[in-house]
Amino acid sequence: MILINGQPDNRIPATDRGLQYGDGLFETLAFREGRLEFLNAHLQRLMLGCERLGIPFPDKHKLQLELATLCAQTAEDSVIKIMLTRGSGGRGYKAPAEADPLRIISSHPMPDYPDSCREGVTARLCRYRLGVNPNLAGIKHLNRLEQVLARSEWDDEEIREGLMLDINDNLIEGTMSNLFLIDKGQIMTPAIDQNGIAGIMRAEVIKLAAKLDIPVSEKTLTFNDLQRADEVFVTNSIIEIWPLTQLIDPEQHWPHGILTRRLQSELEQTER
Repeated sequence: MILINGQPDNRIPATDRGLQYGDGLFETLAFREGRLEFLNAHLQRLMLGCERLGIPFPDKHKLQLELATLCAQTAEDSVIKIMLTRGSGGRGYKAPAEADPLRIISSHPMPDYPDSCREGVTARLCRYRLGVNPNLAGIKHLNRLEQVLARSEWDDEEIREGLMLDINDNLIEGTMSNLFLIDKGQIMTPAIDQNGIAGIMRAEVIKLAAKLDIPVSEKTLTFNDLQRADEVFVTNSIIEIWPLTQLIDPEQHWPHGILTRRLQSELEQTER
């Protein structure tokens, strides 16, 4: 099901700036056991993105009612996607003085990942590099061509993720996930002040680590840090926490380690 500005539809104007220029934002939420997980955190990030791009944030109550309408007609666990564009504005990059944002809310089948992914997945190192843009760092804007091109590098279904460096050789994230390294009992995750996504599950893992008294830091990391790590895992709102146990090209292995297991177990008990 798809709602556009609250109404069932599957069409948007050809003049919409989200289509024309990627001028907008999106959020991807897990709908499990009849509830939207971490809804407030997703809406807060959407609001931050609107502030950054200068797009008026929709009425929060109206948006929540539309989400409730969609979810009421969604019987199974699903992925719910919110897209917010600046609306129509004619040809040219200049944004209209009075934006009329377009809201698109849609439901999609939950990916059928095998249970074994919770025990460990294989990833590869992508050739495509992320650019640097502090103004867009952290938010989920609609310009995803970097991830599209990186994900196009492989077809092997055994490879679940691709890790991405930026143009300065810093290790940033996966094509669809945030990245965490564990070294000597300390958790590290790449800083996202220059590029990358401020993932909802990333923030949740940082909170869980603090709760468990596990040291955690956000810092500049390189491929050498990845090679030295004792444990590695990736996160997003749909997959939650996947241990990374094998990297190919170049070949490397890590265990499904103790700290990763602790975080997975703690997450299962977390109120969402």
